[in-house]
Amino acid sequence: MNSLIGTYECKVDAKGRLMLPSALKKQLTPVVQGGFVLKRAVFQSCLELYPMNEWETLMQKVNKLNRFKKKNNDFIRRFTAGVKFIELDASGRLLVPKDLIAFAGISKEIVVSSAVNIIEIWDKDNYEKAIDDAALDFADLAEEVMGQDENGDGIS
Repeated sequence: MNSLIGTYECKVDAKGRLMLPSALKKQLTPVVQGGFVLKRAVFQSCLELYPMNEWETLMQKVNKLNRFKKKNNDFIRRFTAGVKFIELDASGRLLVPKDLIAFAGISKEIVVSSAVNIIEIWDKDNYEKAIDDAALDFADLAEEVMGQDENGDGIS
């Protein structure tokens, strides 16, 4: 699958249903039939939506961990806590389970944002705060993360 593109403001209805924006749905057309996995994010109070093929790739890596090491077992348990299989309904909506809505603090207004090969689902206020918080040191972060090539010389 190609990298996903876009950030969209949306609404969640009272039952937790989310209509994916048409531009994002179009990008996901090749993977919709396989379904998705929805989970808690590790570092933020948002949700991550994985196309099933991306989830399977990730699980292949996780499955290589030695489960006889407590740290690995604890990681797997926490990483997969609250994981749900999700399909689009006939109207093209995702039903976000109530426990995941509570985790992410999702109210009616949300932001659906591409994150390379997955989609993040945020409460709008939490998303704006995360973007504002990251803006303060983004230049330093960009230099640290992207400023080195394989030889350590920096991208030219």
